[in-house]
Amino acid sequence: EQAGIRVDVDQLNVISTELGVRLREIEKRAHDIIGSPINLASPKQLSHLFFEKLGYPVIKKTRTGYSTDQEVLETLAQDYELPGVVLEYRMLTKLKSTYVDALPKLVNPHTGRVHTSYNQTGTATGRLSSTDPNLQNIPSRTEMGRSIRKAFVAEPGFIFYAADYSQIELRVLAHLSNDQSLVQAFKKGM
Repeated sequence: EQAGIRVDVDQLNVISTELGVRLREIEKRAHDIIGSPINLASPKQLSHLFFEKLGYPVIKKTRTGYSTDQEVLETLAQDYELPGVVLEYRMLTKLKSTYVDALPKLVNPHTGRVHTSYNQTGTATGRLSSTDPNLQNIPSRTEMGRSIRKAFVAEPGFIFYAADYSQIELRVLAHLSNDQSLVQAFKKGM
């Protein structure tokens, strides 16, 4: 918490510009499919378009109307192009607003680092959690997520080390229990 983590703000600004361009391309693609402009961030407009105008099958209803949540869009995307475009738009918009544009504002001007808070009692499992900002949820499975992670930089002479919680816990369990099958599994790289 005190040391913080250095963030390459210039890199995040480059990513932000790239995301802005990509989001405009996605909007244009959606508008081309629809034939007119629509606010892709508006569930109400999407609901009207999908279920009333285009006649897509209703997957789920809410008390306020037809749902356009991720699960619904993923189901519709199997048969229709537009829901897939909306999913990509939502994912990139979230990355941009939650991480790429937000992290530079959280850099402490005195240290040049982001200082998260680690909470020892915030989870049911007893694991540490990270808040303000949550540095544990930065995506890693997509190319864009990995490029955001690359904006976190180690000081010269230092490295970052990523460790999976469950693997660490299993290794501790193997050591403490001395379960030979589990110990052998780790020794053999299984």
